[in-house]
Amino acid sequence: MTANTTAESSTSTPLLDLQALVVSVRRRRRLWCSLALIGLLLGAAFAVLRPPPPTAATKVLVAHQEDQPNDTGTLIRTDVELLKTTRIASKALQSLKSPDKPEDFMRDYRGTGLTNNLMQIDVTADSEAKAVARAKALAEAFVADHVRRMRETAKAEAKALLDQRERMRDELDKVNEAIGGRSPESGDPKESASIESLFSRRAELNSRIADFAQRAEEARVGTPRLIAGTQIVDAPRAVPHSVPKAAVTSAGIGLVLGFVLGIAVAAVATVVADRPVLRRDIAAHLGASVIAELPRLPRRTARLWQLRRTRAARARLATSLARTVRGAAEPVSLLELGSARSVGVIALDVARALATDGPVVIVDGLPGPQLARLHTESGDPEVVSGERAEAVPQQTRRIGVGSVAPGTAWTDLRFLGAQTVLVVRAGHGRTAWLHTVARQLDDLDIPVIGVVLIDPDPRDRTDGTLWDGLHSALRGPVNRLPRQNGTGQLRTERPPVPAARVPNSDQEAR
Repeated sequence: MTANTTAESSTSTPLLDLQALVVSVRRRRRLWCSLALIGLLLGAAFAVLRPPPPTAATKVLVAHQEDQPNDTGTLIRTDVELLKTTRIASKALQSLKSPDKPEDFMRDYRGTGLTNNLMQIDVTADSEAKAVARAKALAEAFVADHVRRMRETAKAEAKALLDQRERMRDELDKVNEAIGGRSPESGDPKESASIESLFSRRAELNSRIADFAQRAEEARVGTPRLIAGTQIVDAPRAVPHSVPKAAVTSAGIGLVLGFVLGIAVAAVATVVADRPVLRRDIAAHLGASVIAELPRLPRRTARLWQLRRTRAARARLATSLARTVRGAAEPVSLLELGSARSVGVIALDVARALATDGPVVIVDGLPGPQLARLHTESGDPEVVSGERAEAVPQQTRRIGVGSVAPGTAWTDLRFLGAQTVLVVRAGHGRTAWLHTVARQLDDLDIPVIGVVLIDPDPRDRTDGTLWDGLHSALRGPVNRLPRQNGTGQLRTERPPVPAARVPNSDQEAR
């Protein structure tokens, strides 16, 4: 197994790169900030334009015969569901003498169990007075229905107990008759045992009759206590509504929902678009190291310190590229991908830096008039089109400027320069297109000196340098020896790549 294979197996590509995902989502902050702002405005507008209807609230204390300290709220939930029945709604409408249908009225109120015995009733209406009246009628109808059900339950329980007592009394009368017809002084042992059994049965029946009578009395006595415990404890009142408070609350909810939606949309768009933004990913897909970075050119409304920082970065980049062009034996071109304006500015800066060494001409191979629109100072290098490039004298240094965007005429890139520096905007090109650019330049035998990354992420700490071979980690111009191909034309080729040896191993990785 070679060293390259070992390295690939030890650092396998993850299914989802979270770091790249976070960076891409952060770069789409305009999207999710816009959605968050839209949610904020929509929430505030909804609260102002669609205020809630007038609402009244009341609280009812509900007593249950089956109340237990460890009740989980089953009884009060049952009361809430009973409140949402047509029987109670009909009684409330009858007391209000309203022609509305119970089914329609049921949609205008709701019950909420606050504790095991406390229920809140909220009613909406066209006005506050009507809402208060409906809440009062609904609470009274519920209390009356609850009291009626408790009385009927207690009456049925007492009647069942009394009926059972009467059956016990009838049986007791039969036992007494059986005892009265026998003499306890008879000498027959069997007769004595039978009489003893009858006496025991009579005592048991007397005890059960007394128990049934006591339970029936308790059922009657307990009902008034439960009836008195079921009452309206908080009189119906209109619920105050504050427009500013509702607007702030709705705006906050809209802000959060918009922010979450924006983050989700940005994440999905990032995964679907598959546009690399990290230095390491762009370098890996293009097969060339990132040799310099440049912030996005600021707008006219940019702050002073942003302008100073960008100018300093441009000066450093122009000095570095000018040094590279001076040491090159063949013309060097600047090819852009998503940064047509930036590549024109860079070309002018580099040409100005080289103008001290001799005449410099910029060959404009861009599809649009980007270079023509740039403001040029007096004495700036001449800009010629691709058609006029052949008329440039041989002793004049040339800097070609072109594009590798979709629709590029690849064969024309040979006339811009034998070597190139790619000026790529982070997050612009898809992974498949970056591979296409690298493959096309390799087929044209145009080595890539390096990549200038435009608008990089300021928090990107990845390494944009490739270390797996000279052919893909170029640090400067490549001096190639010309040789004659089969057509009789001179052709240049790259120097051979030496084999990389693995430490403490006899195997080679080519």
